[in-house]
Amino acid sequence: MGISLTETAAERVRSFLDNRGKGVGVRLAVKTSGCSGMAYVIEFVDELDEENDVVFEDHGVKLIVDKKSLLYLDGTEVDFGREGLNEGFRFNNPNAKASCGCGESFTV
Repeated sequence: MGISLTETAAERVRSFLDNRGKGVGVRLAVKTSGCSGMAYVIEFVDELDEENDVVFEDHGVKLIVDKKSLLYLDGTEVDFGREGLNEGFRFNNPNAKASCGCGESFTV
């Protein structure tokens, strides 16, 4: 399946990378946390870990996922949106069975 970005999310990531001035892409990962068990992590990547990283590219942006996180994120579409004064990335994860009210954590 893979990981994908909407055009809006890709524009936002490109903007972050341009402002930062370096980086090969962004890492999507999961960690144990939050009220539902797992939380999403997004961070800049300056160097790939050839042994553990899987790289997807969508709308000209490289999405890097470690093999362990890919089990939970495969098929996920990342979007970016604004709602009132709040803005942020949203995850449409087909593997998530439930998520908390704020959307920051999920369970599989």
